[in-house]
Amino acid sequence: MVYVGIDIAKDKHDCFIMGEGGEVLHDVFQISNNIDGFDNLFSKIQAASQSLDNVKVGLEATGHYGYNLLGFLVNKGLPTFVINPLHTNLFRKSLSLRKTKTDKVDARTIAAMLASDVNLKSYSDTSYHNEELKSLVRYRFDKVRERAKLKQSISRLVNILFPELEKLVPTLHMVSIYALLQEFPGAHQIAEAHFTRLKNLLSSTSKGHYGDDTAMRFRDEARCSIGSFMPAKSLELRHTLKLIAQLDLIIDEIESRIKAIMDDMKSPIVTIPGISFRMGAMILAEIGDISRFDSSDKILAYAGLSPSTYQSGQLTSSYSHMEKRGSRYLRYAIFNATKFVCQWEPSFATYLAKKRAEGKHYNVAISHAAKKLVRLIFALERSRQPFASGS
Repeated sequence: MVYVGIDIAKDKHDCFIMGEGGEVLHDVFQISNNIDGFDNLFSKIQAASQSLDNVKVGLEATGHYGYNLLGFLVNKGLPTFVINPLHTNLFRKSLSLRKTKTDKVDARTIAAMLASDVNLKSYSDTSYHNEELKSLVRYRFDKVRERAKLKQSISRLVNILFPELEKLVPTLHMVSIYALLQEFPGAHQIAEAHFTRLKNLLSSTSKGHYGDDTAMRFRDEARCSIGSFMPAKSLELRHTLKLIAQLDLIIDEIESRIKAIMDDMKSPIVTIPGISFRMGAMILAEIGDISRFDSSDKILAYAGLSPSTYQSGQLTSSYSHMEKRGSRYLRYAIFNATKFVCQWEPSFATYLAKKRAEGKHYNVAISHAAKKLVRLIFALERSRQPFASGS
């Protein structure tokens, strides 16, 4: 066997090639992060081994800098392993008590990890092409969070310009209210608005839900409002509303692409009551190729949902907490999906109620249900069978 360790950086990568007996075949050398550098690495690997099947290549999961090299290696048919930096760090510390970390040392450490056979799973072609879905769901996650912050700004600005409005409607974040504030961004503007124009605007944007009485109530409240007349804040409000409208279009486009990919995948995860294609896509994208995991417990550990363990001598911790060291996106998706599944699937609702009856806090009970959900997802994805109630 030939083991190749690669330490990823932005403009260059440090590489180290060793044999099965630990002999150095190529001491640490640098390659540029371009096609010439990639070809240089591949030629050295070919020179070191007669068969690519006898080669293992490892690199750390260091964000997007190594993505192109990863794709190159996978397309060349090389068994490639993406290693958690935490795992590499712990392995390096186990080799020496000295606090030494350099790019050259990391390249050697990764090669040594591959040689030690620490039960690593190679990065499959399925995982590589699954990156598109991961990219889309993370992009959507960021845009939804960005939109939520803008909606908080809407609430803040309305509290300055027309605080009474919030008590007149179920929520400020409706099409009709956004249209109202876009044209009349404040109590002063609504108070001076022509009644017919105000009435028609509310009626058309609410699809007839808001009529003359609502328009009259809005105008009366505006005329006695304590809201400030601040043109600068009104301008900020209108611009914020435009940004939200733009984000709505962007999120719709992203979700349309996610839906198309999920339709092609035909994953049984969306047959679980309470899991939409959006949440299902986020879970599958973060898990990647499920064949990398031998059991559902490995997925829980990857998500950081496994309980931490502390035992020394006769002392054993009685208060285990979740590790929270894995993918925060996967942890978020599983937790939120579990809440909806517990609402829509009777067996999960019963399980949650049982844990609550045992005196467990809601979040603790949800964490138990989350583990049950991961086991279910693992079984369905492995069998490719749809969900059946009582599973």
